Amino acid sequence: MFKRILIVCMGNICRSPTAEYLFRQHAGLRGIELCSAGLSALIGSPMDATVLQLLSESGVDGTAHRAHQLTPSMLLQADLVLGMEKNHVDAMIQLAPESRGKIYLIDKWLGGRDIPDPYRQQRAAFEHVHEMIARGVDSWARYL
Repeated sequence: MFKRILIVCMGNICRSPTAEYLFRQHAGLRGIELCSAGLSALIGSPMDATVLQLLSESGVDGTAHRAHQLTPSMLLQADLVLGMEKNHVDAMIQLAPESRGKIYLIDKWLGGRDIPDPYRQQRAAFEHVHEMIARGVDSWARYL
């Protein structure tokens, strides 16, 4: 059903790449194209070191990731767009109003909560966010 999935956060170095790479574990063999971007991306930056460490501990190598800036065409080309916070969803709808029907929170099936930004916080905050994202990814996986 979904061939192109886009995941969005602010800087594209913590939350959205975490979700992208965790989705790859579920969807990698199903022919689904996954990418992530940021509303205010730190363009070209690698993932945050703590994010890379947590992914590595799960057997996932995220070292190839580089941050991308979200564009309207990315929203238009995606079949499903997942944001981390309600204000991300609102910003994406403003950027490409015709994409409204395919933009959701990653936590949609688990209560629709915002996934907080762990950037520049202690590892415990990253662990909490990682777990929230993993649950969100798992909740969407059955729809792929």
